Order: sequence, then C-alpha cells, then structure tokens
Amino acid sequence: MAPSLTREQVASAQLEGDFAIKSESKAPKLDTSQWPLLLKNYDKLLVRSSHFTPIPSGCSPLKRDITTYIKSGVINLDKPSNPSSHEVVAWLRRILRVEKTGHSGTLDPKVTGCLIVCIDRATRLVKSQQGAGKEYVCVLRLHAPLPNPAALPRALQTLTGALFQRPPLISAVKRQLRIRTIHESNLLEFDEKRNLAVFWVSCEAGTYIRTLCVHLGLVLGVGGHMQELRRVRSGAMSENDDIVTMHDVMDAQWLYDNTRDESYLRRVIRPLECLMVGYKRIVVKDSAVNAVCYGAKLMIPGLLRYEADIGVNEEVVLMTTKGEAIALAIAQMSTVELATCDHGVVAKVKRCIMERDTYPRRWGLGPVALQKKKMVKDGKLGKHGEKIDGVTPAEWSRDYVDYNRDEQPAAGPSTTAAVQAQTVVVETKADETSPSKTEEKEKKRKRKSEVPVVENADVSMATVADEDAERAERKKRKKEKKAAKEAAGAETSEDEQTRRERKKAKKEKARASLGGES
Repeated sequence: MAPSLTREQVASAQLEGDFAIKSESKAPKLDTSQWPLLLKNYDKLLVRSSHFTPIPSGCSPLKRDITTYIKSGVINLDKPSNPSSHEVVAWLRRILRVEKTGHSGTLDPKVTGCLIVCIDRATRLVKSQQGAGKEYVCVLRLHAPLPNPAALPRALQTLTGALFQRPPLISAVKRQLRIRTIHESNLLEFDEKRNLAVFWVSCEAGTYIRTLCVHLGLVLGVGGHMQELRRVRSGAMSENDDIVTMHDVMDAQWLYDNTRDESYLRRVIRPLECLMVGYKRIVVKDSAVNAVCYGAKLMIPGLLRYEADIGVNEEVVLMTTKGEAIALAIAQMSTVELATCDHGVVAKVKRCIMERDTYPRRWGLGPVALQKKKMVKDGKLGKHGEKIDGVTPAEWSRDYVDYNRDEQPAAGPSTTAAVQAQTVVVETKADETSPSKTEEKEKKRKRKSEVPVVENADVSMATVADEDAERAERKKRKKEKKAAKEAAGAETSEDEQTRRERKKAKKEKARASLGGES
C-alpha cells in the first residue's frame, strides 16, 4: 500500500506540475496590431469608460452579407488609357448592377492609375477623397538637349511649394489662375539621348501635371511637354493596395452570378472603412450609434475610447466597437478635455455614413430624459422641451442645458448673482432711458391712426417725386436704346437689300455679256 501524502506534499506537486491553473492577472496582453481596418491598435486608444452594453446589431465590415458588402464598398481601380473617368465609372455601375457610383477625382482619358470608385453608401466619402492629396509618376519630353543634366533635379526642387497654375487649353474647368501646392518631387530617371525624364511628384488635389511639365521646360530654357502620366496614389489608397482592373471586376461578378462564389468579389471590393484609416478615431457606445445616425451630437456619456492628440475642430471618424464607421465628425473637444470633462459635446456630425436604424433606438431612456418627458406631460415644459417662465422649476432652468439649442451651461452661484445684478442694472438703465414695451406699442398704434406731420409729408412727397423722376428717366433711356437698336437694324436691312440688288444686276450683266458672245 502506497504511503499517504500530506497536504503540503499535494500542494507542492500541483504547483510543480503542468496542470496548475495560472492566475488570470498573468494572462498575455491583447495584441491588436493585426486587427483589420479601424480596429487596428485598438488597445492603444485612450479609455474613457469600459462600461457599456453590447447590442447584437451590425457586424464587422469584413463579415457583412455580400449585398450589403457591395453597397458599402470601394474599388481601387487601375484606370485604363483612352476612356474617360466618367465612362469607366458608368461601366462599373452597369457591371455590378448598383444604383450609384462615384470616383475620387477625374483622370484625363490618356492617364492611367489609381481611381477610387465608391459604390452606393460609400459615395458619401467621395468629397473627402477628392480633396485628398495625390501622387503621380510622369514622363517629361524636353524639346532640346540639356547642356547640363544636373539642372533638371534643381528645376524640380525650384518648382516645389505653392505655385501659380492656369489649366491647359483643353480642360473641363474655367481657365483662371489658381494656386496649387507641390509637396515633394523626385527625379527617377533621365535619358539624355532621347531627352526623356521620369519624375515622381506628390501634390495637392487639382494640380495640373501637364502645366507643371510646361513650366519645367520654361525653367530649363529648352521647352517641354508631358508625354505620359500615371497616378500612383489617390488619398488613402495607392497602386500597391489591392489595385484591380476592369477585367478583374467583370470576372468576379461573372463568377458570383454563375457559381455563387463571392470570394473574388470580396477580394476586388474593399469595405469603405479602408478609406478612413488615416483619420483619428472616437469609439461610440452601441446605445448612442442610432442617435448619431439621426444627426445628434455625440455627448460625453456616449464616449468609450478616443485617440491621443485630437484637436478642437479636427475631422475625426466615429466608429462602433465592431469597427464600423458611423460618421465623419468635427471634434468639439481636445484629448485633454475628453479625459477631464464629465459633460458636454464631444463631436458634431459632418457626414453620416451608416444607414439609419442599423442599431435600435436607445435615446430618451436615461433618467434626465425620462424626467424631461414627465415635465412635458405635466405642462411644466413646452411641447418640444422649451422652458416656460414662471412654470418650469428653478432647479431645472438652472441645471439643465439643451445642447441642441446651443444653450450655455449655467454658471456657479457667485457668477449667477453677478449676472443677475448686471441684468438689474441694465434693466434699470433701460427703464430710465426708454419707455416700456406696452407704451411703445400704444404710441405706434396712435402714430398709425393719426395724420402724418406736414414736415414728414413733405419729406415723403419729395422722396416719392425723386423716385418717379428716376423711373421716368430709366424708361426714357430704355426707349432711346430700343429706337437706336431698331434704326441700326433698319440700316442693316437696307444695306443688305442694296447688296442683293447690286449682286443681281451684276449677274444679269454677266449673263447678257455671255449671250452676246454666243
């Protein structure tokens, strides 16, 4: 029979063995660096609150059903040469059988490269992508050999920064002078024998590379023009980010129609969230999502996490805990204020992206909202929650701030007293200097009923007389102008008649002379 073990021996055996349960405090740290799209590095966001109730609505952008996925998708298209951007976008709309498509900035027919095509719901991001920066690779042809090849990179550096540009002769916009910024440019290759140069340029949206090439030729003193152009980056997407051709899109749609295989469509089309990875993020509670979709401002109670270094009036993206983009918004608080304030507006919606009622309605269920509803029902507040003088409780008037009406929060007791004193002084002064509103109304009524004073009548009559004279003068000028126009027309018709008669006489004379010769 085996000897029995003591408690200490059993405990030491359990600790030394692999079957010991490890403490939860020693669990490995969550690695979010490989999470997709807006959830990447989620653990590095600053935490405002971890208390929220998940709602089983919505889903991860990559897990949407194929219909919703297509309607909330973007295509990083490699535009072919010759067709215009609008033609290409129209073809894609017909291939994918969707209602709306838009693109991130027009490319000339001969230009190739990145053209971000937004589908249905994603067309709401077109404006933000059109204004984003662009990158191009251009082939420049010089009209004569360069005496010093080192002058070309110097000329490229010279034409950097804010430049004056006028659109080319053949362009779709008004040819007026404008300022565009060239952020950076590099010479990639120069062929001295053929006078061809290849350079890369990063510039502001709306820059004309064709005009830049002409300016380079002028700076070098030999003349030049653009031979070829390719856009290698448009906004958030470059030619290395899953760029596809028109054939890829058509094949993916054919495969889905005939074999119901949606994997290729998912590879060709990307979720709209991929355009927003460059924005600073604010994570919203599930219960506040639908209110934001209906246009409400995001308040502090609906905030979960936020990015570091957010500035006031900076454009941010509001997102759910599942990584879905809700809206583009303008931050109303900086990171410091978000960390310290316990009330107030976090951000105002600039462009809502998510469809309404994707998440259920959860507004009007808080303690303050319920109290407000009760007061409206009891008649202590107006129909739309506005305060009623003498009826609304003083505590509510002092403490409650309606941010939808842009009211200012109530001040402290001392400030309130000072404001009240100031108001009393102002009212006293007003009473001393001007009559009350009722007296003023009475005076107005009497003034209307009475006959006007003679002086005022003279002034008004003089004004009317001046207006009549001016009107008569305008009519006279108009008549003279019309008469002159008619006279000019009559003269023109007379000249035309004389010319015709002279021509007719000349023809008859020529005919007569020909008849005499025969």
